[in-house]
Amino acid sequence: MDKIGLELDRVVFIGRTFEEYLDMFSITLDELKDKKVLDCPAGACSFTAIGNKKGLDVTACDIAYYHQGEALKNKGLQDVEHAMKKMEKAKNHFKWDYFKDVDDLKKHRLNALYDCANDMKENNEHYISVTLPELPFEDKAFDIILSAHFLFTYADRLSYEFHLKTLHELLRVAKEEVRIFPVVDLEGKRYEHLDKILGYLDEKGFDVEEVKASYEFQAHANSMLIIKNKD
Repeated sequence: MDKIGLELDRVVFIGRTFEEYLDMFSITLDELKDKKVLDCPAGACSFTAIGNKKGLDVTACDIAYYHQGEALKNKGLQDVEHAMKKMEKAKNHFKWDYFKDVDDLKKHRLNALYDCANDMKENNEHYISVTLPELPFEDKAFDIILSAHFLFTYADRLSYEFHLKTLHELLRVAKEEVRIFPVVDLEGKRYEHLDKILGYLDEKGFDVEEVKASYEFQAHANSMLIIKNKD
C-alpha cells in the first residue's frame, strides 16, 4: 500500500454526518426539499437518518446492508477503530480545520454510525441492500444521487470497467443529477482515468462539471463531479 496517504486494507463501514454531506456536495437543505434522494453507497453515514427527520425523502443503499442489527453496528465500531489507528500515522496528509484532531474526528464518525444504526432499527425500509454495479431501482427513480468516498477513492481495487458500469447505473436511476465526491484516491491523487471518463460522459450527452467544494479534510479532496441528464 502507499506510504503517502491513508492506508486502509479494506473497504470500511464508516459514516459521515449530515452536515458533512451538505458541505462535501455544496448543497443546501432547501435544494433537497421535494426531491427523491439516493445515497449510494451510504455506508454508516447519518445523511439518511437525519435527512428524513428534517423532512427530506432520502434512501440509502450499500452492500453492507445485507448484514443488519448489532452485527453491522459492531463492524462499524471495529472499522472506526481501524481507521483511526491508520489516521494517526497519516494525519499530516489531512487538514485539521473541519475537525480539531483525531479524537474529534472519531467522535463525528461514531455519532454518524450511531445515528445510522438506530435509524436502521426504526426505519429499515430506508436502507436497501445492493451490490454495485447493479441497482434494484427503476429508471429515473430518484431526482438526485449523492455518492461519496467510493468511486475514485478506492481506485487501487476498483477497475476502470467497474467505475464505468457503476456510473451507467447511477445515471440510469437518476432523473436530474449525480454528484460524486471526491475525485481523488486514498493517496490524494486525481483519479488516473478521470479525463477519460469525462470525455466518455460528454460523448454520451451528459453535462459534466467538476466543482470545488468548501469541504476539504483529506488534502486535495476538495472537488466533486456533477453529472446532469439533459432530458
